[in-house]
Amino acid sequence: MLTITLILLPLLVSLLMFFLGKKGFGRLAFIASLAELAIALVAFAGYDRTLPSNYSVDLPWIGFMGIHFSFAMDGISLLLVMLTTVLVPFIIGAAISRRNTYPSSFYALILLMQAALVGVFTTTDAFLFYIFWEMALIPVYFIAALWGGDNRIRITLKFFIYTMLGSLFMLAVLVFLYLKTPAPHIFSISAITHLPLTPNEQLWVFAGFFLAFAIKMPVFPFHSWQPDTYTVAPTAGSMLLAGIMLKMGIYGVFRFLLPACPAVMPEAAPVAMTLAIIGLLYGSVIAIKQQEVKRLIAYSSFAHVGLMAAALFALTADALQGAVYQMLSHGVNVVALFFVADIIQNRAGTTRISELGGIARSAPRFAVFFMVVMLGSVALPLTNGFIGEWLMLAGIARYSIWVAAVAGLSIILGA
Repeated sequence: MLTITLILLPLLVSLLMFFLGKKGFGRLAFIASLAELAIALVAFAGYDRTLPSNYSVDLPWIGFMGIHFSFAMDGISLLLVMLTTVLVPFIIGAAISRRNTYPSSFYALILLMQAALVGVFTTTDAFLFYIFWEMALIPVYFIAALWGGDNRIRITLKFFIYTMLGSLFMLAVLVFLYLKTPAPHIFSISAITHLPLTPNEQLWVFAGFFLAFAIKMPVFPFHSWQPDTYTVAPTAGSMLLAGIMLKMGIYGVFRFLLPACPAVMPEAAPVAMTLAIIGLLYGSVIAIKQQEVKRLIAYSSFAHVGLMAAALFALTADALQGAVYQMLSHGVNVVALFFVADIIQNRAGTTRISELGGIARSAPRFAVFFMVVMLGSVALPLTNGFIGEWLMLAGIARYSIWVAAVAGLSIILGA
């Protein structure tokens, strides 16, 4: 029941806060997120990888459609649940000191998104996966649209259209795979990702899944919503988007795309990897030219995701393990960087780099924290960012030394 509790706790507290009016409930949200973290730690401590049904729940729901209320946690799911439950208290804690209109709704949306994210990472039913996938979009859209900066309506509408379009491609593929399962049809993720599809069918499945997940990560050229949305969103929204939400796309590749399309990987994976490498280089170069801190972080995050995507499609053990580890370290680092940007914005009144200077003299401990996070973000050895990046580059090198050489430019350009 731990898995169900991890979803229900933030969901119920969120609904409670929605109905309790306009009073501030930052502390209640923070306490709920700490309780969620405690439950996740219990699950982590008791996890046994030798038991495939660890923390599993499987209850019939919509029987005539083969939809089950089913959840489980394997190693990847558990790590992403831990990432979510560790970051959300930090995000709420960082937001409590800021004055927000309608604070109960603000914190309720954060908890609602946490429930949806945990649902995405733990469900074993494709129909439920789609529900939680869409459910995670709604809170962050309203957080950016209601509490964001200038031009927030236009920018968040673009974000909403992009992600909804990707979701429709995914839904079409899921329905196709569902109808391909033996009668009576089922939505089990395990069943629909191990169907004996023809190479042509697998190619279409790959295309649909790739579009959905590439938009969410994002991967070049489906990234144009990302920099503006990260910049205009309030800091809590930027943290949720960059720290956790983009991991949904990477997780989707792991859970759906790779196991469902083995026959077309030799032809399709190089195309996807090429787009990822282009995005890696493009994001790094554009980040160098940015004059505003949040946009710089947004483009550098886009570049990091490009390396993770390239590692996924290298299809080597080192690269895949590195991508999993990098999801964790990137989540921590990018949330910390947006926290730094928020502090600078509130103390200096601007995040334009040309207007900033001398912070190390006036706030030396803050400057040290900023430097440590930055060094981790550029994968300095002995920092958390180095392990995943080294594994990814080593894994890509097993695929192609030339691709690894180009991908390795990310270290130089990122710094």
